[in-house]
Amino acid sequence: MKCWLLLRGLMRDARHWGAFPARLQQSFPGAEVLCLDLPGNGGRCHIPSPASIAGMLDACRGDPLLLGRRERFGIIAMSLGAMVATEWAARHPQEVSALVLVNTSMRPFSPFHQRLRPANYMRILRLLGSGNTADIERAVLALTSRHRRDDAALLASWCGWRDAQPVTRANVLRQLLAAARYRAPAVSLSVPTLLLASAQDALVSVRCSEEIAARWRAPLQVHPDAGHDLPLDDADWVVRRISEWLQAAGTQPAVAQDQSP
Repeated sequence: MKCWLLLRGLMRDARHWGAFPARLQQSFPGAEVLCLDLPGNGGRCHIPSPASIAGMLDACRGDPLLLGRRERFGIIAMSLGAMVATEWAARHPQEVSALVLVNTSMRPFSPFHQRLRPANYMRILRLLGSGNTADIERAVLALTSRHRRDDAALLASWCGWRDAQPVTRANVLRQLLAAARYRAPAVSLSVPTLLLASAQDALVSVRCSEEIAARWRAPLQVHPDAGHDLPLDDADWVVRRISEWLQAAGTQPAVAQDQSP
């Protein structure tokens, strides 16, 4: 693997990967790790978010970080970013060598109440109406993490990032619309695909990843106690599962393993 591309989800940007890119780089020392921001997020917060996954894909393919590059990429993506990655592999398989999808959900595989757990409907509506950075980021952390939800330093960082590069309400709505409208290929992709999911995901049911894996006949690994933001809760577990998957396929030399789940 010469290069990994990392794509985050709704309202999140490259900074929200935290320590994960460095941990990935340690395990794949010969590979480059690039974190792309979806339009409307992070360094691209002033750009209108496309209201379709296809539009987001076109924007990612035109990202300045990728200009002039010809190698195939491995893509690690979660949630909304995983939809963009799926469309990338479906429309441009010659550009993608491997796909790792984390805690995603897509039509036509799962009903809406599994793609977004009903207990969160009102909470998300309140978030959309809130203008208080601390309230928004505290709620997002509680929704997406089980291991770091009481991390005051992390919350402070998230608040600072949001204040410096705010995601507009209009962009959040367009991102939600793009996710709701997207329909993934019903048949398996030609690109090797690994699905990773969290059994204790409070935002998206693990059944969504299970159904995609079953329909595409793709391998699935489930973390027993992490939240929706699996790379935040257990970056080492994610890297180990990816390494094991590539080793089984004969495309990656062995890396040091430990005995944690």
